[in-house]
Amino acid sequence: MERTLRLSIRWVAGLVTVLALAACGDPDPTVTPTPKVHAFEGATMGTTYTVKVIDPAMSQAEQAATRDAIRAALDAVDGSMSTYKPDSELSRFNRAGAGEPFKLSAAVIHVFLLAQDVSEATGGAFDVTVGPFVNAWGFGPVKRATAPSDAELASIRERVGYRKLSIDATAQTIAKARPDMYADLSAIAKGYGVDQVARALDARGLQRYMVEVGGEVRVKGQNAAGKPWQVGIERPDGTTQRAHLVVPMTNMSMASSGDYRNYFEKDGRRYSHEIDPTTGYPIEHRLAAVTVLAPDCALADAYATALLVLGPEKGYALAAQKELAAYFIVRSPDGSFIERQTPAFAALSGIASERL
Repeated sequence: MERTLRLSIRWVAGLVTVLALAACGDPDPTVTPTPKVHAFEGATMGTTYTVKVIDPAMSQAEQAATRDAIRAALDAVDGSMSTYKPDSELSRFNRAGAGEPFKLSAAVIHVFLLAQDVSEATGGAFDVTVGPFVNAWGFGPVKRATAPSDAELASIRERVGYRKLSIDATAQTIAKARPDMYADLSAIAKGYGVDQVARALDARGLQRYMVEVGGEVRVKGQNAAGKPWQVGIERPDGTTQRAHLVVPMTNMSMASSGDYRNYFEKDGRRYSHEIDPTTGYPIEHRLAAVTVLAPDCALADAYATALLVLGPEKGYALAAQKELAAYFIVRSPDGSFIERQTPAFAALSGIASERL
């Protein structure tokens, strides 16, 4: 279940691995005519995407139109929310001065508002202004394997804080409290891109599909065998990719966050790319990875990051309180993994709960 997603200035690859289109067993004889799988693949947001559509009657012209609709949905998100494209809406907002209401599209405002909601719900564990901290630790565009000084982090702290953003949903504007603030939507925009592709497929009347962008997944209907889609959560050991758990999914989204692929070690200490926005330091607890199920992938995306930052105790307590469908993989002192899932996750996945 791994996802190298981080609150950074990069678009990054995800951790969820789609293992199979078809569940084991014989196809449902009531599913007629014989399903046909149409695959659409490519690159986007610094990672890759895969879309599988089950449709026995899709013509070549319809396939081409579907491919164009997928590409248009992803390009729109990348073109407006990328921090790598200097002409994107987000990049232009980051260059704006303090106190100046900056006009943004409805889509970008929507993502900012959703991010603010998750920030409030998690006590700031999710924060789209955390980018300067990520850069200071060397997990941004400029790599370095040295820890910043306490003085440097203290200076950066003045630039970070989601409450320093003022959003006017009616006017579709955002203003920064400081000119040197830097917003980064990469811990939510990938999930939003998945949702936008799903909406594009819905608009075309498609009823059975799987959308995956950098490991974040959304499915609708059944797979080619007439069963729930089988989506794998990767084992968070940083070695060969293999499934830790396979989750059957229908009409649902999945996103994951983990700490085990992107880190550096210095003087015997391990520094993860997952930065706690409230402290400016990398997380140091035993929680290796978190997976969240939700109707919308953007919401699952943001909460997966927040719960990982909060850790195995606080993260689980918050997820249970808010009735989030969340699955936690925790490292034990002997190197093995301990699983813990919220009641909502167990109810959706049909997997028996194993508590710490």
